[in-house]
Amino acid sequence: MHYVTSKSILSSKNGMNLYRGCTHGCIYCDSRSGVYGMDHKFEDIEVKRNSIELLKKELIKRPKAMIGTGSMCDPYIPLEKHLQYVRKSLELIYRYGFGFTCITKSDLILRDLELLKKINEKSKVVVQMTLTTADENLCRILEPNVCTTKRRVEVLSILKESGIPTVVWLCPILPYINDTEDNIKRLLGYCIEADVRGIICFEMGLTLRDGSRQYFYEKLDEHFPGLKKRYVDEFGRDYAIPSPENTKLMEIFRDVTSKNGIMNDSGEIFEYLSEFPQKSHQSKLV
Repeated sequence: MHYVTSKSILSSKNGMNLYRGCTHGCIYCDSRSGVYGMDHKFEDIEVKRNSIELLKKELIKRPKAMIGTGSMCDPYIPLEKHLQYVRKSLELIYRYGFGFTCITKSDLILRDLELLKKINEKSKVVVQMTLTTADENLCRILEPNVCTTKRRVEVLSILKESGIPTVVWLCPILPYINDTEDNIKRLLGYCIEADVRGIICFEMGLTLRDGSRQYFYEKLDEHFPGLKKRYVDEFGRDYAIPSPENTKLMEIFRDVTSKNGIMNDSGEIFEYLSEFPQKSHQSKLV
């Protein structure tokens, strides 16, 4: 880990990245891509030492809105246990009456459950969680340093019981690895049980760019001997890597979600995530 001093903490659309880099070790992570200009080792987490001070200043000035995090790097990395930058941010978000949404794979989010409930009562919270495989052993290969799917589904259920809405990212679906009908149906079953509000799934497949491609292929050689050659032969250096089962699996996805009243249109879900409610019981700041 290393510290940097930042000039700002919120993007124009209220996105927030307290950390840059991740130690979850997901073999497919797009954030390793060179396009993001990360000039340090991905596992050497960059911590914005003045982020909490910056966030307070920016929340005071900005109109009430949803604050989002996790699109670049999971905010609930193990380092967060000790630094508590996410928790300190949540305290400010609650104090100044903003909403909160994040994307994570970690059950560490439950540490902040009571605070999330308070924010949700005052404004709005939506927790987004990534699910890729119902196979626990495969999950430990694809996402080795974070809780497995079984635990994430438990987290989704706990959030449901706490009145906090959830959205699942059903991606990436890796060709010849987790792109099976059985896997997709089992994951959708978990989502139904947890009563998720929506599921984001653009297509069945993944994206590969320089930086992420090299790491992904290294892990294919390590865990799936011979599969790298199949990828190279079939997809070359393409950015979009579609599953050969995409058409069939997307039909299953749309059919199951529609029948169970789960939002499946990405545009509609993103609109829901960004929509900030005007609750009559929001307290005034002193």
